[in-house]
Amino acid sequence: MNVDRLLPTEESEELLALVRELCEHELAPHAAQAEEAERFPREAFRTLGKAGLLGLPYDEQYGGAAQPYEVYLQMLEEIAAAWMSVGVGLSVHTMTCYALSKFGTDEQKTRLLPDMIGGELLGAYALSEPQAGSDISAMTTKAVRDGDSYLLTGTKSWITHGSHADFYTTFARTSADPKHGISAFHVPASSEGLSFGAPERKMGLTGSTTTLVNFDGVRIPAENLIGAEGNGMRIALSALDSGRLGIAACATGLAQAALATAASYSQERKQFGQAISDFQGMQFLLADMAAAVESARSTYLTAARRRDLGRPFTQQAAIAKLVCTDAAMKVTTDAVQVLGGYGYTRDFPAERYMREAKVTQIFEGTNQIQRLVISRDLLRSAR
Repeated sequence: MNVDRLLPTEESEELLALVRELCEHELAPHAAQAEEAERFPREAFRTLGKAGLLGLPYDEQYGGAAQPYEVYLQMLEEIAAAWMSVGVGLSVHTMTCYALSKFGTDEQKTRLLPDMIGGELLGAYALSEPQAGSDISAMTTKAVRDGDSYLLTGTKSWITHGSHADFYTTFARTSADPKHGISAFHVPASSEGLSFGAPERKMGLTGSTTTLVNFDGVRIPAENLIGAEGNGMRIALSALDSGRLGIAACATGLAQAALATAASYSQERKQFGQAISDFQGMQFLLADMAAAVESARSTYLTAARRRDLGRPFTQQAAIAKLVCTDAAMKVTTDAVQVLGGYGYTRDFPAERYMREAKVTQIFEGTNQIQRLVISRDLLRSAR
């Protein structure tokens, strides 16, 4: 997308140019057909991996690009604007690697992280369960210590990349303690006892496979425990703060794509002898859409800069996720309106953008949960 970016270095400018070229030639031309066929975009992820884009915010010593989150998110926005399923998938993969990168031991990072972020492997984040979505404490998947291993038993739900991922960052209960009884594990996809449900039949993001993940006595080496036993809730919530910024950037990219489609169509569509873009009512609608996109972008960048500075950003991440995804829903809906009857058909991408926008208000914590996070953090500070 032709959007001015505020990038801190010449290196990041060159990286953006690479991302835009990949989006134009390797992603955007295939998005509509793959989504229509509900085909998982594994080749797209391989392309991103070969370009070094699956480890943008991680340390160079492990194969990452050591980019600030502010830069990574702007790259992610570009990718999501070209193909939302790939943008969301990259965000999920980045969040999946975060737990080990932030809380893993030096030995674990050396042993596992290069392959995780090196480009060939794709990750999945196994946290939610059928009865434990936003309520992590209701988790029932168990990990029982058995000598030098843990045996994992239970079911995870709504897992992006389910059945396609090469590893699963998995959270399981290691004790009955409601707050300190959950632990995190690195689970290779080749682990015996791991199986998957049928792909969910979704409204949008149909190219992004979402399934149940079943753990039937999956044996994991104790050395694959991430962080201390019982530290899983802290790890999960910390990862979600960063993951919400990823979804905020993706939602902004989707809104930007919808805005571009609407603006272009408004100059081509003629009514009453002139382009509909000449009508003030249309101009005001497009202006409101542009204001929503730019406000969303500024919101996620503000939160990202706090993260890069090492400052608390939980509240800002929740605000960004709330603002950006609500903006995406509004802007994509307005884009359908701009296109009129054509916007309601699959001959144009506007209806797909609208379908894809809805889930951004739901995953990584619903927007009602974001309001709880924001208000609790606000009131805690006030006290």
